[in-house]
Amino acid sequence: MPPGDLQTDRPHSARIYDYLLGGKDNFEADRRVAEEILKHTPALPISMRANRRFMAKVVGFLADRGIRQFLDVGTGLPTSPNLHEVVQRMVPEATVVYVDNDPLVLSHARALLTPVGTGAVSYLDADLRQPESILRDDAVVKGFDLTRPVALTIIAVLQHVIDDDQARAIIGQLMAPLPAGSALALSAVTVENDPAGAGTVRTYNQNGVPVIARTREGVEALFSGFDLVEPGVVPVHHWKPVAADKGVDDAAVYMYGGVALK
Repeated sequence: MPPGDLQTDRPHSARIYDYLLGGKDNFEADRRVAEEILKHTPALPISMRANRRFMAKVVGFLADRGIRQFLDVGTGLPTSPNLHEVVQRMVPEATVVYVDNDPLVLSHARALLTPVGTGAVSYLDADLRQPESILRDDAVVKGFDLTRPVALTIIAVLQHVIDDDQARAIIGQLMAPLPAGSALALSAVTVENDPAGAGTVRTYNQNGVPVIARTREGVEALFSGFDLVEPGVVPVHHWKPVAADKGVDDAAVYMYGGVALK
């Protein structure tokens, strides 16, 4: 794909997400698929907002535990609060490296590269499916001190890696060089809360956007080899809930999430 080619004639997961959250960075192909999705799961925007809160909760939790380096793979379009905004407001010296291979995200990277603290914030144009290219990039090699813990966050991305063995291999490769005390935080799509969600998964796949829904056990398996933090793998609004999570209908949240330590 040529650099900067946004492929506006094809639906894209990040732009569909943007539309469902009321954003403006989307095109007709994205809106068409999004409207079809809403026929199956009209509450999906509730789930997306709960997942965004999950991101903020986990990075805040990890910053409280003393982690000062964050590798966010599959960043997506900037949506406030961004990860570095949450972390650097708590610990201004924190370092954040964002990773995505979407030209639309790249075009908005400037919004991601405005630190709110004193720590560095950088953006790496790389593919989750090629973890070696991430690990050998200067943003990681020189930007991080790999003798100190790093938090790897893979939020609402692994549903696009439909092979479980490949997903676990990606996680294993990315975690391998990180020292003891590092953390893995991820969320992944499920339809166990609402069988109608299978229609949304089917709509994505029929429109050329690969998606898989996983069971709780399937998501727990992604953490294999690491020590899950309480409460384990749960719907994202049940992970250390905040006020905005209270009263959210379980049937409206299509994401499991969890955090584990190395």
